[in-house]
Amino acid sequence: MSLDGIALRAVIHELEQTLTGSRVAKIYQPSDTDLIFHLRSRGGNRKLLLSAHPTYSRLHLTEQRADNPLTPPMFCMLLRKHCEGGSIEGIYQVEMERIVHLDIRSRNELGDEVIRRLVVEVMGRHSNIILMDPASGKILDGIRRVTPDISRHRQVLPGLTYRKPPEQHKKNPLTVDREDFLRSLDFNQGKLDKQIVNRLEGIGPRTAREIVHRGGIGDREQLWSAFHELMENVKDHIYQPQIIYAPRQTLFTAIDLTHLEGEREAFSSISRCLDSFYTGKAERDRTRQRNLDLFRHLKNAIDKNEKKIEKLKEEQSQTEQAETYRIYGELLTSFMHQVKRGDEELKVINYYQEEAPEETIPLDPRLTPSENAQRYFRLYNKAKSARKWNAEQMEKTERENQYLESVLVQLQDAGSKEVEEIKEELREEGWLRTPGPARRKKRSQKPRPDTYFSSEGVPILVGRNNKQNDFLTHRIASPTDTWLHTKEIPGSHVVIRGKEFGETTLHEAAMLAAWHSKARESGQAPVDYTLIKHVKKPSGTPPGFVIYEEQKTLFVTPDEHQIRKLEKKEE
Repeated sequence: MSLDGIALRAVIHELEQTLTGSRVAKIYQPSDTDLIFHLRSRGGNRKLLLSAHPTYSRLHLTEQRADNPLTPPMFCMLLRKHCEGGSIEGIYQVEMERIVHLDIRSRNELGDEVIRRLVVEVMGRHSNIILMDPASGKILDGIRRVTPDISRHRQVLPGLTYRKPPEQHKKNPLTVDREDFLRSLDFNQGKLDKQIVNRLEGIGPRTAREIVHRGGIGDREQLWSAFHELMENVKDHIYQPQIIYAPRQTLFTAIDLTHLEGEREAFSSISRCLDSFYTGKAERDRTRQRNLDLFRHLKNAIDKNEKKIEKLKEEQSQTEQAETYRIYGELLTSFMHQVKRGDEELKVINYYQEEAPEETIPLDPRLTPSENAQRYFRLYNKAKSARKWNAEQMEKTERENQYLESVLVQLQDAGSKEVEEIKEELREEGWLRTPGPARRKKRSQKPRPDTYFSSEGVPILVGRNNKQNDFLTHRIASPTDTWLHTKEIPGSHVVIRGKEFGETTLHEAAMLAAWHSKARESGQAPVDYTLIKHVKKPSGTPPGFVIYEEQKTLFVTPDEHQIRKLEKKEE
């Protein structure tokens, strides 16, 4: 879900109240699309996030930590040159558009005071953060340069004059009166929510559906009344920031969306709401983008193994003739006196079957009767060996795929630290090459599984990759701790510490196991649980692989809202 004009107005109002006059202490650029401003004021130190991410574009105060590159990108260096040490003069929203001006008063190379303006365009895949000189209207640079090859209509390049994104010719909902509002809608056409979105600035689809829900479809006056009441609240900056956990979707809003069902989590500020909503989402997306090659490598390995399994199954079906070859050899040996060289077949009674049917045994006329019998025994031994080898190879390859599938699941939810642990594990298992010829191996840190606390205050530990899974199950957990894992589905090992806990803790731990698995999107995910003493790791198996017994199974529906309620201990 992206910010609409109303949610952005709520953010800007909060930033105006808290950041005006703040000094820019430091600027970081943790990714290609994100900036973090460290700000100092009498009210305390704060961090402001500006993002031009194509999916998660936004701006708000944040408490999240970010991994910054060792060498700052060029745009970050430019911002440091022009903005660090300056103070925030003002923060403005352009009418109800998704465009924000952040003016910073600083000094140039000559020591003269100047204003530098950051234009934050929160527009999905067209989002951008542009540094410009408002006095001349010239662009200094943008976090995303837009060349003529990308857009013929509007370029963002150093030295060019800044131009706003193309006008949409919509009306400002904060200034529209009753006549204009009703005149802009065709009640005979229907789809009033879409008409509102298309004709009024800054109103997103969900807000429009809320207006129609409150006002009704057929009554013009009630619709105007619902719209007017909502806009009056927006004018007066009366907001209700919340995250709604609706069926099949989780979304944030600055106003109460009464037309949606689901649990609501209220926040004291819109920034806290957005920070909570986006926690981990953008980082996981960046992690996936940075590790696309790793995803492809593992997916190719899985596909290659699946083809290998299909081929082995075909060969296995061919080896089912093994028992027939043995019987042919035995029958030939018993009835050899009836065969002479040059015969092409032998018809005998097959006394190995209860019905004792007549059997026709094909012969090679070039071989003696004894050589024909030996040939069938050789075919039998070869088929028997191949059947055993094929079965072993199929088991080995299927186990490899289970392991690779589990790694793919872990990568979907991994941060940068977990990714490095996963890469180290893949190198140790031979799935990745070790980079560099004789690079000195760093001393590995102990894996640190995530720690949650249930509603009953009981610690629940979750492994985020196979190294953590092994360390958690075989080193940290006690024999009487309870171990959980999704049934026959790749996922994390989960451990409830201690013996004393209720059904609530067990259910919450099962939900964590389902959430950190391939069954995250499932309606009813099966989760096995048993005591740690019943969980064993066979020798020679890959990391994270275990066998267990005396388990019970319960079914849970992964619920993001319930997961977020569990208190997580930060390292």
